[in-house]
Amino acid sequence: MDFLAEYASFLAKTVTLVVAILVVLISFAALRSKGRRKSAGQLQVSKLNDFYKGLRERLESSLLDKDQLKALRKSESKTEKKKGKKKPEPKPRVFVLDFDGDIKASATESLRHEITALLSLATPKDEVVLRLESGGGMVHSYGLASSQLARIRQAGVPLTVCIDKVAASGGYMMACIGEKIISAPFAILGSIGVVAQLPNVNRLLKKHDIDFEVLTAGEYKRTLTVFGENTEKGREKFQEDLDITHQLFKNFVSRYRPQLAIDDVATGEVWLGVAALDKQLVDELQTSDEYLATKAKTADVFHLHYAERKSLQERVGLAASGSVDRVLLTWWSRLTQQRFW
Repeated sequence: MDFLAEYASFLAKTVTLVVAILVVLISFAALRSKGRRKSAGQLQVSKLNDFYKGLRERLESSLLDKDQLKALRKSESKTEKKKGKKKPEPKPRVFVLDFDGDIKASATESLRHEITALLSLATPKDEVVLRLESGGGMVHSYGLASSQLARIRQAGVPLTVCIDKVAASGGYMMACIGEKIISAPFAILGSIGVVAQLPNVNRLLKKHDIDFEVLTAGEYKRTLTVFGENTEKGREKFQEDLDITHQLFKNFVSRYRPQLAIDDVATGEVWLGVAALDKQLVDELQTSDEYLATKAKTADVFHLHYAERKSLQERVGLAASGSVDRVLLTWWSRLTQQRFW
């Protein structure tokens, strides 16, 4: 027992010291960054052709014996020398972007810079491929993300959207801008609809004799409320707003995919890729890996990613948050004997 008490005391002192150091570092970082402009991010560019080549060569070196590998490399060297004597013809370029959407479409901030960068060089002979994953979110957030993609179409640069897992609701709003939509067979697509929900605790407040006043200037400044008493007139107005938003959503999708029977697919339902192909929500069934690997045989494929530079304060905060999350997850999994994947 004495050992456990001493160990607990040591652990508490250690945690206190770590927390104190983190507070000092965060405070120092805050003082340094005060009054400074937020540091700009950086555009990272990698050539996927080199990545695919590296994968193949690694596999060859593992499967072939020394003589076979030597003969293969010699043959490749001769082929490269023959190509070197001829003037190489310029290859088409493929620019690959990624969008992993949350409810606020936070990835839009990076997407807008990536699109600005590629449009400074891309021509109609090139292609942009967006690997999209999103279950949708806020209307205005995904409206902005879709408007960024529309810039590519307006510039006359072909846009292909690849969906491996999900592009629903606001995610499909983005996907429909692509001149070609490619989906994995079991990806989730559709959900062309609008939803809004909120609890109302007015009856609970009344039960405990608690009054809640809602004062507005403008008949429809507040239609539904969490704490106040909702009226039928307010519900009707709220539903009207949803219907208007839904109609705008349908019009937007129809503009970019006129081949759709929009009233049949704009029911809020979702479909797996195989069924989505029949509904003309997508054009082909294929994974993004297959599509890009095929493109890499005839084109130069570049992956673009705009990375925001985080301040010292943000990095320390993220590190501290991550450490706490790992400790809590480990503790909870041991306590409940559950596995987390």
